[in-house]
Amino acid sequence: MEVPAVNLKAIVLVHWLLTTWGCMAPWLPISYPWGNFTILALGVWAVAQRDSIDAILMFLTGLLLTILTDIIHFSLYYPPSSLLLDTTRFSAGMAIFSLLLKPLSCFFAYQMYRERGGEYAFNLGVLNVGQDRSSYQPIDHPEPPRPYPDVATKAPPPPPY
Repeated sequence: MEVPAVNLKAIVLVHWLLTTWGCMAPWLPISYPWGNFTILALGVWAVAQRDSIDAILMFLTGLLLTILTDIIHFSLYYPPSSLLLDTTRFSAGMAIFSLLLKPLSCFFAYQMYRERGGEYAFNLGVLNVGQDRSSYQPIDHPEPPRPYPDVATKAPPPPPY
C-alpha cells in the first residue's frame, strides 16, 4: 500500500491553526503555546531547508515531545465542567484535535525524514542504535585481496653510511 504524499507546509499550517484556536481561551498555561509554536518554527525551518535531515528530525522529535507535554497540560489544566464556556469548550476541542493529529503528523514527518536520506535507526551520538557499517564491503564490487604490501607506496630505504 502506497503512503500518500503529504506536504510539510500543510502539516505545519494545520497545527498552527489548531494551536492558535487552542490558545483562544486562557485555560492553558503559557508553556503550551510556547512549546507548540516553537515546534512549529522548527517545522518552518524544515520547509525552508528541503534537503536538511537535521531540520526534519528536530521537527519530528519536537512533535513527539509535544504529544507528551500536551497530555500533561490537558490532564492538569482542563477546566471543570461548571467553568466550560463556549469559547473554552471550542478552544479545548481544537487543542485536543491537534493532539489527536500529532501521531499522524509524526508518521508523515518520519516518511519525509526517510525521503531526505535519514536512516531507520537514529544516531544519538553516544548511543549508537543500529548496525556498524565501518567494515562494509559491497558484493557487486568486491576488492581483490592483497596478500603482499603495496610496493609503490613503500618508503625508500635509508641512505647508506
